[in-house]
Amino acid sequence: MIERLAQRLTRRRGGAAAAGAFDRRLLAPMMLGSVLNPVNSSIISVSLVPIGAAFGAPPSQTAWLVSALYLATAIGQPVVGRLIDLYGPRRLFLAGTTLTGIAGLIGLLAPNLGALIAARVVLGFGTCAGYPASMYLIRSEARRTGKDSPAGVLATLAIANQTVAILGPPLGGLLIGLGGWRSTFAVNLPLAAAGLLLGALRLPKASHEERAAAKEVRLDLAGMALFGAMLVSLLLFLMEPRADRWFLPVLMAVAAAGFAVRELRVAEPFIDLRVFGGNVPLLLTYARALLVSVVSYVFLYGYTQWLQDGRGLTASQAGLAQLPMFLTGIAVSTVTGRRAAVRGKLLVGGVGQIVGCALLLLLQPHSAVWLLIVVALVFGVPQGLINLALQNAVYHQADPERMGSSAGLLRTFLYLGAMVAACANGAFFGARADTGGLHGLAWFMLAITGLCLALTLVDRSLGRIGSEDSSSAR
Repeated sequence: MIERLAQRLTRRRGGAAAAGAFDRRLLAPMMLGSVLNPVNSSIISVSLVPIGAAFGAPPSQTAWLVSALYLATAIGQPVVGRLIDLYGPRRLFLAGTTLTGIAGLIGLLAPNLGALIAARVVLGFGTCAGYPASMYLIRSEARRTGKDSPAGVLATLAIANQTVAILGPPLGGLLIGLGGWRSTFAVNLPLAAAGLLLGALRLPKASHEERAAAKEVRLDLAGMALFGAMLVSLLLFLMEPRADRWFLPVLMAVAAAGFAVRELRVAEPFIDLRVFGGNVPLLLTYARALLVSVVSYVFLYGYTQWLQDGRGLTASQAGLAQLPMFLTGIAVSTVTGRRAAVRGKLLVGGVGQIVGCALLLLLQPHSAVWLLIVVALVFGVPQGLINLALQNAVYHQADPERMGSSAGLLRTFLYLGAMVAACANGAFFGARADTGGLHGLAWFMLAITGLCLALTLVDRSLGRIGSEDSSSAR
């Protein structure tokens, strides 16, 4: 279904010669690779309560199942993205899908919560390659064809991610009802097998010239290590922000300073801070991605847990309660996907998040089902708009020679927001996901989305995206 949608969205009026058209054989591995992380991000939301019951773990401990995946992904995305820039997407894509299958097997057999957390770490690294590989392929196809009009393909990528991210909770609820929470890990086995097959058959091999050029580049391993140390220290503190853990922010600051010094001095930096420092619009896009994802993931995990603990729904029912958001998000993405402009999408999406957060304040333990449906419908609007807008912004703002790592950094900031969201859920909920905790989260989300709207309003550079090629995107 997604591949057929991609073909419709990428079709040009009047047709195009095969040599000058986007290679549609790439669509299937691109879509599958890019959705591996979102499906595992969202499917776990309905698994947290049954996993906690199985191992006697409160939400503050099961939150590590969320944070572990995002920590690994936040570190791995720009690392793998840089490797894709150097070596091409094929080898990294195949290695990542292999790790995804291994993670599914670990989760299926895990004897305790610690093993499940380890599975999520492996899964985070395994799902790193799909999205930056897809963005790399879109840019390389634009160079090959000479037609820099990726709105249809970018829209398809966003719709694929939107589909599985919102389909994850109902799918997870169905799988738990059929085979227990372990089935939400086992689903990665067939997905990894399909990814390996499609990647081997359809992704292009690096040319001799590309392999020769890559050999001349020295990887910035020290920069990668400092980047990882910075993120690990940050997450460990956010998970338990206590005064006796003061050394963690200090370690983070030291690692950040070392990382900055290293990247400014080395000839081939892991992340070229000089390029990003001169690209304020891209930095603002990353900041918005962080803020938006805090709100999105607080809702995805916090609201879903409240539906089970606070409202008394089963895992399957909680998953189905998210279905209206899935349908709305897909409809909105499909209607607006061909428009490259991003400013309007961000503004409307921000207002939608504010309205949704306000509705959360109305929820009570016995709230009517229709109100739950309205909440999901409202949150579906920003889900369908904002991710597509951020993706388009990075495509137009990033250095084309660093598209893989720039796309990876977008996901890094999204997952930093997800880690903040996991910490917020643990802090506001405590022993169980009650209504008071949900209302506290709603006020927290309102503050974050208000800040994001302010960043969008003051960023005039957003108005230029899509203004030149809007006619061709229709």
